[in-house]
Amino acid sequence: MSDTISSQSADLSGVAVHERVANAVVRAIAEGRYRAGDKLPTHRALAREMSVSIGSVTRAIDTLSARGVVSSEVGRGTFVRQQAAPTGDTQGFVDLSINAPPPLVSAGQWAEASALANERALLLPNGGYVDFTGTPAQRAIIANWIGQRRSPMAADDIVLVNGAQQGLHLAFAALKDVVRAVITEGASFPGAIAAAGILGLPVLPVARDDEGPLPDALARLLAETGPAAVYLTPVCQNPMGYETGPARRAELARVVADKGGYIVEDDIYGVYSTKPGPLYRDLLAERTFFVTSFSKSLTPLIRLGVIAPPAAFMASVRRRMRAESWGLPPLTAELGAAMIETGIADAVLPVLRTEALARLEMTRTILGLGAMPMPAGAPHVWLPLDPLRAEQLARRASEAGLRLGAPSTMQVGPEPVGGLRLCIVAPPNRRQLERGLRILARLLVEDEEVLV
Repeated sequence: MSDTISSQSADLSGVAVHERVANAVVRAIAEGRYRAGDKLPTHRALAREMSVSIGSVTRAIDTLSARGVVSSEVGRGTFVRQQAAPTGDTQGFVDLSINAPPPLVSAGQWAEASALANERALLLPNGGYVDFTGTPAQRAIIANWIGQRRSPMAADDIVLVNGAQQGLHLAFAALKDVVRAVITEGASFPGAIAAAGILGLPVLPVARDDEGPLPDALARLLAETGPAAVYLTPVCQNPMGYETGPARRAELARVVADKGGYIVEDDIYGVYSTKPGPLYRDLLAERTFFVTSFSKSLTPLIRLGVIAPPAAFMASVRRRMRAESWGLPPLTAELGAAMIETGIADAVLPVLRTEALARLEMTRTILGLGAMPMPAGAPHVWLPLDPLRAEQLARRASEAGLRLGAPSTMQVGPEPVGGLRLCIVAPPNRRQLERGLRILARLLVEDEEVLV
């Protein structure tokens, strides 16, 4: 466990020492090094291994006891009460097709946040039929949390929605009568493609490099189409995984402003950002719909999303939200706010980044990959392949016990997608990820042998 702690020291500098220790223990349980019923090392041994005080270890164990992760017995020691995640290493599919974080929120943390959420939800007026944008208190807590990490915003700037998927649909729907198309990279998020398609908006590909759309190419396409919605994922583009730097963001924002378009900024992977600088929302607030969610950074179980539309479109977004669902379920919104207020959200984020980095390195090593577009950690990795080979490999992988997303679902325009997206943080632990990667590595070698 000492290697795990030492490797996280820089990443967790903003987290209390006892929380670092608690997170390390939870991670060790999730990885299967300690199972239900196992006895943990003594407080003194843990303190020595982790180079922390015994008091910090004691406080960490008390925290984990309150969360229901461990139990302490006088004279006997501390024992694991639950597995932090199912192992699933010996049978069944390894699923690398869905981008979801591993289960990092413990049962105890869920209980703590749920207790606060339940208490507040029961005090809501009208039995919970409240503001369909989220209550002012809920929006204030969530807007402040996002504002401290990504882009400054206030409670009245946002609408709480049922995940980022609904946020994207609301953005495209608000623009439906204003734009003629949606423009994005030749390989893009299937959910965004579907949201545009169901609204009858054509989705057009724009030329790109390893940092995003090329400004000149975007300018030409906007000149041809007229006003369009430009769908951009600046951090860990889905599926190709690159991050757009501040200089390119500024260039693209200028092009959109000059040509009279709009930006739909999908910041769902913002937790992984390493390139500082203003977001599109900061550069072009009057023409940018900002969308994010807790699903990729904390847990998809909440399905709490946020859309911050331009002020001129707020009324339209609110009307559509009311018509579609009368807002996010109030208890869900309270649970998301409670995750922030209890400090659980802040505790989970650095653990997720560290876990993503470890898995990225594992993927790079097993598959023999070179430089990665997001070397500090990413939720998915793009494996470039001939388009036909990528489709065939996805089918063969399924037969071998590995589930991969079909490249065709990400295709924009006539050119087939040349590669596979590997969702490396989705497996509940690293051992299952390793098993899936070794299946893929074997299939790649077999393909090469056939080609030779």
